[in-house]
Amino acid sequence: MDIDIEQCLVRAAGGDQRAFAELYDATSSRVFGLVLRILVDRAQAEEVAQEVFLEAWRQAKRFDPTRGAAVSWLLQIAHARAVDRVRASQAQRDRDRRIGERDLGVPVDDVSERAEISLDAARARQALEELPDAQREAIELAYFGGYTQSEIAERLGTPLGTVKTRLRDGMIRLRGILGVTA
Repeated sequence: MDIDIEQCLVRAAGGDQRAFAELYDATSSRVFGLVLRILVDRAQAEEVAQEVFLEAWRQAKRFDPTRGAAVSWLLQIAHARAVDRVRASQAQRDRDRRIGERDLGVPVDDVSERAEISLDAARARQALEELPDAQREAIELAYFGGYTQSEIAERLGTPLGTVKTRLRDGMIRLRGILGVTA
């Protein structure tokens, strides 16, 4: 069923909820796809796409079919909202960083901090060597290789439950070796 998206938007401007639902069904995947490409984060993209359609409903009277296509109008709104979200997120990160730097105010001894990190890394490597091979391999793939539990199971040809058990038991054992309390 082909629908006339422009007519749906014009009818939605008059308060026709069914026309707006048709407009949403016909365009939501494109709007969401554009927003997701800009934001990358799926949850934020869902929020922004929802904001786009809310704005489209509220501003439908401003759409002029003689000036362009309804899809272009929606995608322009989507692009603007996604870019606004990126800018707002960056501004928040910048504010948090500045506040953190201001509040920290304590000089850091880079040499001793790097030495401590190096010692911690050496202790962790040594502790890993004390684990059974299967546990060590699973932990290394998860934490150093960045693999998910499912990916580890597939890579090792091992049941997922076994991988989960190896990771859990290995982490418990590492905590014990390193003297870390949970």
